[in-house]
Amino acid sequence: MRVAFSKMHGAGNDFVVVNCLEGDPVEDWSRFARFALDRHLGIGGDQLLLVQPSHDADFTMGIRNVDGSTAEMCANGIRAFLKYVYDKGLTNQRAISVETLAGIVKPRFVENDLIEIEMTVPVLEPTKIPTNLQGDIPLREVKLEALGQEYLVTPVSMGNPHCVIFMDEIENIRMHDLGPAIENHPAFPARTNVEFVTVRSRNELTQRTWERGTGETLACGSGACAVGVAAILTGHTDREVQIELRGGILEVRWPTNDSTVWLRGPATHVFGAEIEFK
Repeated sequence: MRVAFSKMHGAGNDFVVVNCLEGDPVEDWSRFARFALDRHLGIGGDQLLLVQPSHDADFTMGIRNVDGSTAEMCANGIRAFLKYVYDKGLTNQRAISVETLAGIVKPRFVENDLIEIEMTVPVLEPTKIPTNLQGDIPLREVKLEALGQEYLVTPVSMGNPHCVIFMDEIENIRMHDLGPAIENHPAFPARTNVEFVTVRSRNELTQRTWERGTGETLACGSGACAVGVAAILTGHTDREVQIELRGGILEVRWPTNDSTVWLRGPATHVFGAEIEFK
């Protein structure tokens, strides 16, 4: 069969997007994701996004990782999702609601292709992140041993689990060893995304991301939100931060400890085509 798709990205975090509003063109999305997201044998991408109908929102966004597993939420992806459905004429609204496994998220165009998202309230209770790490709630820079070394980690859920680690220098870390070691650490029963962060100033951070089920990505929107929350909780930054990722700049705002998190960043359409899938 031939499957129509669009290739898109948000700050370098890239996606294959497929319209499923009239029904699923593929029976096994996990197998399709493993094929389509392969950068050598397929299209290439960090995640597969499925545009699906919803009873409770304007659309549902289904997500599959490189390894075929399901993800709850992707903030860079939901910006690409909004641009896709708007550009394709699937909606004429510049602000929509999108159902995800992490809840309903509401992205909106700010100007041109700059999109702002009201994310969820961060989940900080350990059993709901989930993590079995112990300490005062919220957990802040608690000890975690990986690869024979001790790290101070701050776990946060933005509808999906994140482990934020502040470091003086992140360019030369052993990403492909340390990333999976923490992703699959027993402290995180549902695995976790991992963010390595350097503080540049009270409102500037630099971030590298190891994404659960995918590997290192150029950007991670929910990860940037988790980093912003962790930076505020640990006293590293003020409540509005600009985060430099390998694929671009994202802006995060967390007005109060009990409020939702706001994320702002770009979305880009790269090309559209069809791919043969057997």
